[in-house]
Amino acid sequence: MTGWYGRHVLPRIVDRVCGNSEVHEHRALVCQGLEGEVLELGFGSGHNVEHYPAAVTRVSAVEPSDLAWRLAQPRIASASTEVVRSDLDGQRLSEPDASVDRVLSTFTMCTIPDLEAALAETHRVLRPGGEVHFLEHGLAPEPGVRRWQRRLEPVQRRVAGGCHFTRLPAEALEANGFEVTDLWTGYLPGPAINKPGGYVYRGRARKLA
Repeated sequence: MTGWYGRHVLPRIVDRVCGNSEVHEHRALVCQGLEGEVLELGFGSGHNVEHYPAAVTRVSAVEPSDLAWRLAQPRIASASTEVVRSDLDGQRLSEPDASVDRVLSTFTMCTIPDLEAALAETHRVLRPGGEVHFLEHGLAPEPGVRRWQRRLEPVQRRVAGGCHFTRLPAEALEANGFEVTDLWTGYLPGPAINKPGGYVYRGRARKLA
């Protein structure tokens, strides 16, 4: 999101909202099994850093927000692995073909304008057999919640940097060259009013040839 709000306010809101203890439990689970060269889409303010396994040798962070990157610096400084800011846009990655072992995406697929382009780039940079580890929110199964997601999505997109409530991250991965091999879905803890933005998909998807 451009403009003063998008540059100076929204990254701080996202840092708070996406950094609570319940979300960190899911972050810890989705980071299990990461190894080698990792590309993290939507690095944000670095909430995943504390959950990187020792087997991760380097993280290339894709993050468009300069403020989010500054907020991440204390977390990066405490990391036991190298973290570098590699790109600003997941739709156009500078990494060479088949150069990374894993891709990590947490609460990112909801916001990328052209998700298909980003997943095509993700497929390109992953080595054969590489995996995407993902934790995303998206379309809920209950009709009543879906109705509210569709009603609220136009407002959500305006105030939350283009974030969608109604995307289907697992289906998007499978439509763009990946096989979802592990998937958990459910609501984050909290009151019913949070359900439109609280239905999450957590899993892994393997790159197909």
